[in-house]
Amino acid sequence: MEAGAAGLAALMVLVSWAAGLAAAAASASLATSPVPFQAGYMPLFGGDNLVRSPGGRSVRLKLDRRTGSGCVSKSAYHHGYFSASIKLPDDHTAGVVVAFYLSNADVFPRNHDEVDFELLGNRRGHEWRVQTNVYGNGSTSRGREERYLLPFDPTLRPHAYAVAWTPTAVVFYVDGAPIREVVRAPVMGGDFPSKPMSVYATIWDGSAWATEGGRYKVDYAHAPFAADFSRLVLAGCPAGAGASCAVAAMTAEFAVMTPSKRAAMRRFRRQHLLYTVCHDRYRYNGTVFPECDDAERDDFHKWGESKRVSPGRRGYRQHRQPRADKAAAGRPSTWPTMGALRAD
Repeated sequence: MEAGAAGLAALMVLVSWAAGLAAAAASASLATSPVPFQAGYMPLFGGDNLVRSPGGRSVRLKLDRRTGSGCVSKSAYHHGYFSASIKLPDDHTAGVVVAFYLSNADVFPRNHDEVDFELLGNRRGHEWRVQTNVYGNGSTSRGREERYLLPFDPTLRPHAYAVAWTPTAVVFYVDGAPIREVVRAPVMGGDFPSKPMSVYATIWDGSAWATEGGRYKVDYAHAPFAADFSRLVLAGCPAGAGASCAVAAMTAEFAVMTPSKRAAMRRFRRQHLLYTVCHDRYRYNGTVFPECDDAERDDFHKWGESKRVSPGRRGYRQHRQPRADKAAAGRPSTWPTMGALRAD
């Protein structure tokens, strides 16, 4: 009996030791230190429009008449924290899209998952805008877009854009401050991204939709357009990693939304959120997404546009859009797409 008890105790110690090693390995894989470009990424398209820095820790992506450019992570990840500091091109950038995102469309073309930052250029003297998207299992017909202004000029120096993705939530960060939280709810089903994804950085021509629903196109007289990506963080669970890594991701600082972080997020949203699908009653015939914060409802029109935030009354540029020009547009410029959205 004593020998059996001793054997059981030894087994428990061994199991505890192994669990400790697994947890330590998972935590190590989620280290949020930047990695050199060559260590984490490889070119995707664009040829010599993708330019590595001399030290190899950053990359410049360019768009010209010939092509855009982009890179992709060497590994696919199943949850984690992914960040890049991005300096955007200046001057007239209408139609230009700079994107930092997670996707598995290359593996699941018909039912892919995607989590996006899309940085949308504008005419000279008008603000860049930021759009976030969350898609799961090919749910692009139920896109969960939001669009924001920024509290800084993103063309002067790099700013950090990050995604924390866990089995229970997606959180978007700008310069370390959370701007959006999508909490997984059972009724979301496959709409929540759940399959391993790679990390992408791209610049491309989005003339069809990016600036005021396609009203303003890319003007290649101002090319090349260059976006600099630096401080590249790939703190993710490799595809196939065990449950211990997912637990490490859910309990990491970047994933835990404290009361102070939620308060900071609400402040950002009150001051900078232009459009949210959460309060767009026209686009999806009154559908209310389960992750949305109903406390924000009174701040938005029924077509999802903010009552508080208007690009016509603020901005980091000296030049402002003339009121006559704004009126001539015939529709709010904050909406993310054309088509079924309200247009009066």
